[in-house]
Amino acid sequence: MTGTATAVGLGAVVAYDLLQKRSGVLRNYPVIGHGRTLLLKIRPEIQQYFIERDWDGRPFDKTSRELIYSRSRDDKSEESFGTVHDVTAEGKEWFVHSITPVKPLVDPPRIPVGGTDCNKPYDMALLNVSSMSYGSLSAHAIQALNAGAAKGNFAHDTGEGGISPHHLAGGGDLVWEIGTAYFGARTNDGAFDPQKFADQSSMDAVKMVSLKLSQGAKPGIGGVLPQGKITEEIAEIRGVPRDKKCVSPPYHTVFSTPVELIEFIASMRELSGGKPAGFKLCVTSQRDVLAICKAIHQVGTAPDFIIVDGSEGGTGAAPVEFEDYIGMPLTQGLMTVHNALVGTGLRNQIRIGASGKVAEGSDLVRRMLQGADYLNSARAMMMALGCIQAMRCAENTCPVGVATQNKRRQLALHVPTKTEYVYNYQRNTVREALRVMAALGVQHPDDLHPAMLRRNLSEGQSASYAELYEWLEPGQLYGDAPEQWQQAWQEASPDRFGPGSTYMSK
Repeated sequence: MTGTATAVGLGAVVAYDLLQKRSGVLRNYPVIGHGRTLLLKIRPEIQQYFIERDWDGRPFDKTSRELIYSRSRDDKSEESFGTVHDVTAEGKEWFVHSITPVKPLVDPPRIPVGGTDCNKPYDMALLNVSSMSYGSLSAHAIQALNAGAAKGNFAHDTGEGGISPHHLAGGGDLVWEIGTAYFGARTNDGAFDPQKFADQSSMDAVKMVSLKLSQGAKPGIGGVLPQGKITEEIAEIRGVPRDKKCVSPPYHTVFSTPVELIEFIASMRELSGGKPAGFKLCVTSQRDVLAICKAIHQVGTAPDFIIVDGSEGGTGAAPVEFEDYIGMPLTQGLMTVHNALVGTGLRNQIRIGASGKVAEGSDLVRRMLQGADYLNSARAMMMALGCIQAMRCAENTCPVGVATQNKRRQLALHVPTKTEYVYNYQRNTVREALRVMAALGVQHPDDLHPAMLRRNLSEGQSASYAELYEWLEPGQLYGDAPEQWQQAWQEASPDRFGPGSTYMSK
C-alpha cells in the first residue's frame, strides 16, 4: 500500500507540474524541478548563483531580477525594511526628488518617430522589446513577446534573423531589423536585395525599419546561430543552408562611408513606403558619430531614429574579450550621440532609442535624463518569459523553452501565460517610471533635466550630471566647439570613418 500511495502521489505531482503554466522548469522537469526551488530557499549562496547570474557569469542585480519576476506576475514589488544598496557608496547614482511632487500621468506618453522625409510616422512606447531573433529564441518565445506587445501597445524588434510567422502571430507592431547578412532581404550570395526588402517592409505589421551596424554585447563581430538550432523553417526565413552554423559578417557591404550610410538609410525609408528608418550601433568614438552628423547635413536627409546599444548589453554567446573590452558603455554612448546631434542642430529631427541592461522604471528615467527618447529591453523581457539564466542558449537545451528550437522543450513555455507576463512587466515598469518622474516634479520625459540625477564622488560628496558632463547647445559645434569636442570635430569627415571603425566595409 505504501508503494502504491507513493506512486499515486508522484503521479499527482507529475500531472500538476505538467499542467501548471507558470514555471517552465517544472513543465520540462516534473518532480525533480522542485529540487531547484528547495535549494534556492535553503541555501543563500545557491540562490545568489541562480538569481544574480548574468549570461556571461557576471552579476546581474538581484533586486532587478526579483522586480522583473514580481512585476511580470503582477505581484507587489515593494521592499520592506529599507534599501538593499549602500546609498553612500562611491559611484552610487540617485535622483533629486521634488518637495512638491506632481501627480503621475495615468496614460503613458507616446514618442512620435518620423522626420520630415517620413510619411508614415510611428508613435513609440517608452519601453519596447529589444532585438532578439527567431532562431536565437524559440517560436513560443517570439509568439509570447509579440502577443504581449500587441496587448500593451508597444513595439517588438525582430532582431536580425528576419521576420517569421511567429512575429506575425500575435498582431504586435514590428521594428524590422536587418544586419550585415540581410536575412529576409538577401540575394543567394548574401548581398542586399532591394525588392525583397520592399516586399517584406510593406507588411502592415512592420512600423519601422532598422539597420544594425553593431551590437553592444559583441561590437565588431557578426552574430552566430549554431547549426544545431537551424531548423528547416529558420533556414528558409534566413536564406541559409541547414548543414552549417549561420555566421553574419562583421561588416556591411551596402556602405563604406558616412555619406553612403545615410544614403542607404534614405533608400530603406523609400523602399518601405515612407516608414521611419534608422540604425542601431554600439558607439565607437565622438569622431565617427560626428562624421555621421556631417554626412546628414551633406546628403540633406536624416535618419528618423538612432538606437544606441551599450556595451553592457547581453547575448547568448560572445567571446569574453568582446564583452569586457570592446564598445562604449551606454551612459557614455548615449550622451555622445545626444550631444553630437544637439551640437550639430539635428536633435529635433532624430529620435534616440537606448538599450543595455534596461530593467527597472528607474532605468528608463535615468536613460531619458541622459538623452534617450525611448528604451528597448531584451534580457528583462526574456526573464519575464521565464528565463532563469541557465546559460544554455547556444546549446539548444534551454530548460524553460525560451532559447531552444527543441519542440519538446518549447512546450515548457505556455504562450498565453507568458504573453500576460510580458504585458504585465512592460506596463508595471512604465508605470513605475512615471511615478519616479512625478516624484522629481515632472510628468513628461521632455521635462527631465541632467541636474535631477546625481552621482556620489565619495562618501560625503556628490555632483549632478549637469556638473559632471558637458552638455552642448543647439548648433554649438559650428561656432565655438568645447575643448573636449574640438579634435573629434576637426577630424570627422562625411567621406570616411576613422581607423578601427566597427562598420567599415572591407
